[in-house]
Amino acid sequence: MPLLSELLIGQRARVVNVAGADGVGVRLLEMGLIPGVEIRLLGAAPLGDPLEFELRGYRLSLRRSEAARVEVQMDAAQAEEATG
Repeated sequence: MPLLSELLIGQRARVVNVAGADGVGVRLLEMGLIPGVEIRLLGAAPLGDPLEFELRGYRLSLRRSEAARVEVQMDAAQAEEATG
């Protein structure tokens, strides 16, 4: 399953799962990254970290390592576009 950190700029996906029951995993859930939420990658810092996302009407910046904890599902058209 693709990870949030693997999205390309402009791609949308739905959150499927947030890995980890530690403080970081809980904080991601508290920030609104719960299953079913649609999220879009807006951009990345010049060196690739952090990443900026849009969800629930607000913008959220996450480290790439944090985004790698979030499993997502892309719609069929975007998944096909991303793979080739």
